[in-house]
Amino acid sequence: MSIRPIEAACERARPVRRPAGAALCSALVSDHGWGMGVYGAAALALGLLGLIWGDFTVGFHPVPEATPGRALLAHACAVLFILGALGLQQGRTRTLAGGVVGLLYLAFALCWSRRVVAAPLMIGAWLGTAEQLLLAVGALAVAARTGPASRTTARVCRLAFGACEIVFGLAHFLSLPETIAMTPAWAPLGQTFWALATGAAHLVAGLALIMAFFPVVTTRLLATMFAVFGALVWLPALLDDPGSRLAWAGNAINLALVGAALAIGDLLGRARPAIVSQAAAPNDQDPSAGVRTPQGRAIKLRYKM
Repeated sequence: MSIRPIEAACERARPVRRPAGAALCSALVSDHGWGMGVYGAAALALGLLGLIWGDFTVGFHPVPEATPGRALLAHACAVLFILGALGLQQGRTRTLAGGVVGLLYLAFALCWSRRVVAAPLMIGAWLGTAEQLLLAVGALAVAARTGPASRTTARVCRLAFGACEIVFGLAHFLSLPETIAMTPAWAPLGQTFWALATGAAHLVAGLALIMAFFPVVTTRLLATMFAVFGALVWLPALLDDPGSRLAWAGNAINLALVGAALAIGDLLGRARPAIVSQAAAPNDQDPSAGVRTPQGRAIKLRYKM
């Protein structure tokens, strides 16, 4: 018996090879789990810094000095950050750990919101609130890895991320001198250009997330932008002054923002439905119909983008 008909049928049954662009797009929207690792590492760093300093993260966690038992509370928060970071890496404890870390960030967002109420026109208070709120949303996205991706949870994370990005963009324009001061002086095209360009990028990204326009790719690009900002601004600041608490805190918070963006992107990617490839099938067949082997079995050509 000749095996050539069987070989030919198997050849026809092979999925159509996707172009490089489609492969890159698939890689961007896939859930690699990097967000959970980066987010957990940042929580661990914040916890260790809190224990070393015996205080809250300077410049980012504005707990009032008059708070009763403030020092004890700072140590407790540091321990919770460490336990939460470890718990996020284990499937059995991930939901609980995500809730703990998320509540910590949410509490710090409320501390910033007190300043918003006291001075509604102070964009710095809005920026601090948005940063901590985004980190709380990141905890929700990481905790959601314990089960099937919920479209409702994904939608909440996407809309919240978008709203925070709008605040980030407005902060660039409304506090332009401060933004320019943080931009490296050696940057081509000048500090003002990059201060305005990155502010516009935040605004566009926020609108893209709210409108669900390529949301997963948007989160990947934002994670990249956060990482570049850390490498060009916070890391050099730490190298210039290793004893600066603000530099250590800035690097840890920036790492947490990278992790949150990646984790939200992972969640959005998992929540996307499977899409049947519309690539042309061999012999001009309908790809949804697939091909048939000599035994009469139909083989579907399906891809999850």
